[in-house]
Amino acid sequence: MKPVNLPKWFDLNDADAYARWREEKCAAYPATQNRLVVDIKNSREVTLEESTRMREVLDTFNMVIYRTPDISENKNIPLRMGKLFGLSTLDSNIGAGADAVTEIRVKDSGVHSRYIPYTPHKLSWHTDGYYNSPNKVIRAMTLHCVRPAQSGGENELFDHEMAYIYLRDLDPDFIGVLSQPDVMTIPANEEDGKIIRTEQAGPVFSFDENGYLHMRYTARKRNIQWKDSPRISGAVEALEQMFSGDNDWIMRGTLSAGEGLICNNVLHNRREFEDDAQSSRLLYRLRYYERALCARLI
Repeated sequence: MKPVNLPKWFDLNDADAYARWREEKCAAYPATQNRLVVDIKNSREVTLEESTRMREVLDTFNMVIYRTPDISENKNIPLRMGKLFGLSTLDSNIGAGADAVTEIRVKDSGVHSRYIPYTPHKLSWHTDGYYNSPNKVIRAMTLHCVRPAQSGGENELFDHEMAYIYLRDLDPDFIGVLSQPDVMTIPANEEDGKIIRTEQAGPVFSFDENGYLHMRYTARKRNIQWKDSPRISGAVEALEQMFSGDNDWIMRGTLSAGEGLICNNVLHNRREFEDDAQSSRLLYRLRYYERALCARLI
């Protein structure tokens, strides 16, 4: 998809515009997950003040965490919160229910048990739907916590625009090679000889029709095919190094009951966790084809 109006700061030949945008973008960091949280007194009647504050946080970090007093198993809470940001078209993926909302809980049998999100194991860095076809790009997502794990399960969150800055500062050519339309290929998903999803090739960095940056990435090693090139290998290595050490641009925390993350599909991971057999971990995941509405930096 070709942007209608690509902002100047994403033009690799416009160093001045990039420098101005970078300075404003980085001014909010270092940051903690607490800075993402906005308290919502009643999720059925979000006030103008609350929604405005949420949009301000989303503008700054490409993500926001809402905190409500409602800890019931109610999928309408994240659905309503998503609508505040213009999110309506859900991705009905293989793990989702008939309503296109996915229940993230430990499952020991069935189709879900084949996939890491439905286990207590560690989830590596990724953006959601990196294996989707180009006509089903996941531009926004919500994670709503009904019950956290007994212990563990911490998430790390990384604004993809900060990842862009990290790589461009190292070498602008990294952005160019990672924007190639076939730089990362995800093999077909087959089960019992049946193709569930076809092979998907695509870029790491791309832009929507309005010029907003999108990132498609997974840190998985198995079955991920990177285009064979020394420059691409260098860019991928730089991505991996970006996640190591004490990076002040990474936010860390665990969602509590009644809290939810709304984001423009930022990079994220999950630590391993231990569950409570009597009250197991449960989150609702909603993936959207729209981007969460927010203001454009000028």
